[in-house]
Amino acid sequence: MADENALESKPAQSIPERPKDAPAAEAGAAPAAEGEKGPSKSALKKAAKEKEKAEKAAKRKAAEEAQKKQQDANDVSANDYGELPMIGSQEYKPSGVSRVTLAQIAEKYNETTPIDEAGGAEVCFRAVVENARNQSAKLSFLVFREALNTIQAVVAASDSLSRQMVKFAGSVPSESIVLVHGLVKKTPEPVKSATISHLEIHVKKLYVVAKADSQLPMQVSDAERPLPLEGEEAKEDESGRPIVTLNTRLNNRVIDLRGKHNRAIFAIKDGVTALFQEFLRNQGFIGIQTPKLLGAPSEGGANVFEVGYFATKAFLAQSPQLYKQMLIAARFERVMEVGPVFRAENSNTARHLTEFTGLDLEMAFEENYHEVVEVLENLMLYIFNGLKTKYKRETDLVRSIYHVEEFKLPEAGKVPRIPFSEGIQMLRDDGLEIGDFDDLSTPDEKRLGALVLKKYGSDFYVLDQFPLNIRPFYTMPSHTAPAHQAGAKDPNSGYSNSYDFFMRGQEILSGAQRIHDAEFLCKRMREHVSPVDPNSDGLRDYVNAFRYGCPPHAGGGIGLERIVMLWLGLPNVRLASLFPRDPNRVMP
Repeated sequence: MADENALESKPAQSIPERPKDAPAAEAGAAPAAEGEKGPSKSALKKAAKEKEKAEKAAKRKAAEEAQKKQQDANDVSANDYGELPMIGSQEYKPSGVSRVTLAQIAEKYNETTPIDEAGGAEVCFRAVVENARNQSAKLSFLVFREALNTIQAVVAASDSLSRQMVKFAGSVPSESIVLVHGLVKKTPEPVKSATISHLEIHVKKLYVVAKADSQLPMQVSDAERPLPLEGEEAKEDESGRPIVTLNTRLNNRVIDLRGKHNRAIFAIKDGVTALFQEFLRNQGFIGIQTPKLLGAPSEGGANVFEVGYFATKAFLAQSPQLYKQMLIAARFERVMEVGPVFRAENSNTARHLTEFTGLDLEMAFEENYHEVVEVLENLMLYIFNGLKTKYKRETDLVRSIYHVEEFKLPEAGKVPRIPFSEGIQMLRDDGLEIGDFDDLSTPDEKRLGALVLKKYGSDFYVLDQFPLNIRPFYTMPSHTAPAHQAGAKDPNSGYSNSYDFFMRGQEILSGAQRIHDAEFLCKRMREHVSPVDPNSDGLRDYVNAFRYGCPPHAGGGIGLERIVMLWLGLPNVRLASLFPRDPNRVMP
């Protein structure tokens, strides 16, 4: 107050004159330089409006923040939702809360089981948010997913559940992982969008364990739509939505694999492996693991991958073939292996991979190689029937996307076993021009498969006694083949004790009786259509194994991905490989 009185007591002439452009200065405009014209009235008016607008926005924001703070303070569900700290970032303290799975919920509370608990049974589980939406300020719906199971959830505002929690629940990004506490209740009407259609979860607590990005490179739903078959072009599906290409799916494989049908595919793939080992172990086979790094090419040197190996080089194994036979010579008698196979073939087709999983077996036999063929036939029937019974749900799920006819099986002991010459005649009778000893192309195989299905009513059959000139050097020639005769003019003509197995007209297994006599093996190696040196580094030890006495034996190699592809009717074998490798893809 003293300062104010002092100011008033000063003479009037001591107070500076107010500048004429003071309004502009107050508005933040720079004073005009001497000789320059100041801001126009419209500019000054605009600046004033902007200032007023900014002040109103600031007041509105402050009011909203104050309101939010007030609401948060009054949020009855404040501790019942939100994002949890990253697990591992804080001291571990057991919650003591028992958790269940969606599968357990569905099993315990089936359609006929009453829920006795008043208001519903209390459960706690972790799941993935398949989708979430706010129906209104008081109601949100979510769909939770776990493995192949989905269930609808409801978040409804009440005296004990706030609108803030409802809003939070409806805004959780798809693919986020959440921890849910809620009540299980039966629905008045089946929920068609969920696999557990007779139940729903009334959420009481909802915590985000791992939040997904709101913008994903592709949606999981895109992965659950069918790809076009080989040779077909489809840019849109039946609903008009653009189809995400196989290349895009494989580039984003982690998201792609989240599709329910993809989980089913790889459950079936694991099932084939389990059934393969289960059957053969019951037949006295021993599981083996053969080297995949070789010091020299073993099967003629073609189509192998060369890799650096310390100061020298090595090669990735094309198959466990030679080692399987060496183990027969080592008195193992019956061996099987599940392992990777590498083929440096520049084949960019829907049924070829450069790395795939081989199901291999080799066994000694008593009198005739058909003893082994019979074991292989029974093995495949065991696998097929196991898939029909143990993996029906998964099979039906995938086939609902890729519509394919039911796989037709023959009765045990009645697998069509067709001589190669008969198969050629069936193709000729159908109008195809083909030579007696010509190798079958893929279209020829599919055509023959259709003919066999029509004649024998089976999608599974064996083609026996292949021409010798299209089989590997270790294949035993048929007893009628010139290779058994001294001085034969064409030792590679005639047939061989070899066979291929087919599903839906496509090869899944190749096998044969192997040569178990060292001298005859050396002879065949030298006179083969693609000669190899029995004394070379990659073959010397193999040949010598038969000099110590080896029983007659035969076997085969099965392409695991081929079985899965053809059983389910998939349009491309890459869909049966988690992270496929082909001539153009080595990532991710």
